[in-house]
Order: sequence, then structure tokens, then C-alpha cells
Amino acid sequence: MLKAELDAIDIKILRELQRDGRMTNVELAERVGISAPPCLRRVRKLEEAGIIEGYAAILNGPKLGYDLVAFCLVGLKHQSEANLKAFSALAQSWPIVREAWMVSGDSDFLLRCTAENLTSFQDFVIEVLAANEHVDTVRTMLTIRQVKKLGLVEV
Repeated sequence: MLKAELDAIDIKILRELQRDGRMTNVELAERVGISAPPCLRRVRKLEEAGIIEGYAAILNGPKLGYDLVAFCLVGLKHQSEANLKAFSALAQSWPIVREAWMVSGDSDFLLRCTAENLTSFQDFVIEVLAANEHVDTVRTMLTIRQVKKLGLVEV
């Protein structure tokens, strides 16, 4: 299913589910202005097409003891496909790394990290990230406050 194939109801469904993925199908149908059975069919079609990838709870990091959010810009020594794949695989294994993006420009990867405190983040950067054989440079940015938080896609 391509974006061009989405109608106004599909867009409304995606907006509503992105705001609240826990609502019942009946509530969703009411919000988008259709009855429940066709609403459920549309949601299933969006799921099967891979437009809706899944549903997840959004956790409050600080309430769980994760008070620090930081970004790391990582430059590799060599940008061969093997090194890029190796670093990508490593990033998957590091629990502190919550998102990893391969990027263009002065760096090769952008990592969003969540840690309990500054010490645990520093330990990760020094002992794991900077010590990695593929890594040439690491630039870190500590966050001060999140000022905007929306769903991942504007529909």
C-alpha cells in the first residue's frame, strides 16, 4: 500500500492510533467517523501493509531511574561496508543505545542513549564506544530538556 492509496479515513486512523494505540476499535471508529467493522478491516489492512509496524508503551525514563538522555555522533576509522555493518550490529547489542542512525556528513552514526546517570553514560562512552576498534571519533551531547515529543511520522 502506497501513501497515494491512503484515503482521509486511513489518515485519521493513523493519526488517532499514533496518539493513543490502546484505544478500543469501537472508540477508534467513533473518532474517525465510521462503524467498528470497517474500521477494524482498515486497521488490519494498514498492519498487513506494514504501515502500522506495531504497538508499544511509551515509558517515562526518569520515573524508572533513567535520568540522562544524550546523543553521540560517532565517526568510524574506515567506512567500508564491513565496518559499517559491524558497528551497526554492535549498536544493536548495547542496551544504553535506544536508537541508532547511520548518517551522512562529518559523522557516520548518530546514537540516542539513555542512562541512569552521567557516570554510567561516561563509562559507556569511554570503555565501550571510544574503545571500539572501528571508532575514530565520538562527540557527545547531553540533553537539557525535551521540548517536543510527537509520533514518529506526520500523517
